Amino acid sequence: METVPQDQDAGQIRWIRAQIAAERRELAAVFAAFTREQWNSPSLCAGWRVREVAAHLSTGFRHSTARTLLELARSGGNVHRMADRIARRDAAALSERELVAAMADHADHPWRPPVGGRIAALAHDAVHGLDITVALGLPARLPVARTTALLAGVSPRTLRFFGARVDGVRLEATDAEWSYGHGRLTVEGSAEHLLLVAYGRRVPEGLLAGSGAGRFTAGGA
Repeated sequence: METVPQDQDAGQIRWIRAQIAAERRELAAVFAAFTREQWNSPSLCAGWRVREVAAHLSTGFRHSTARTLLELARSGGNVHRMADRIARRDAAALSERELVAAMADHADHPWRPPVGGRIAALAHDAVHGLDITVALGLPARLPVARTTALLAGVSPRTLRFFGARVDGVRLEATDAEWSYGHGRLTVEGSAEHLLLVAYGRRVPEGLLAGSGAGRFTAGGA
């Protein structure tokens, strides 16, 4: 099984870059097989269909920094409002083939989020990819090494940023050696599904187990 380089050197940087490129190419291949119904199906991102998430995934490749700053100003400085407006606009303007190509053609693009560096770029692509594939009920796709590298970055700060309420809960992966928290309630699931939990998502019913699972399940408490 592939493992993550542990040293903070050029080897780890190369590994993360390779994972980012692989993630984008894999997502492009998944997108290329979608039906029109799947493109228009709801994702795990509230209010966005699959096509809006796909458009959002490639925004950083298609828009320059100057254009992004202009869009941010038009949105009153609100990043979330800007992202929502651009995703809806671009999803309506771009064809499905163009949305696929935007991922495949920019696999090695150096884009990163404003904070977090390369690992945050990998998380951005992987989590939004799961927003699509898990919502559509597709098979697990992420290599465990890629998922656990992202789970290793889970912290109180990231949980607060993404609005994940895991107070009083212990998260336990069933397919990897990873856990988080020391609460009385337990939530068990695959590393993919717990990654979604850590990024503030509610997952479809039946994907999580344990006494605290309902808190993170669509329609749960």
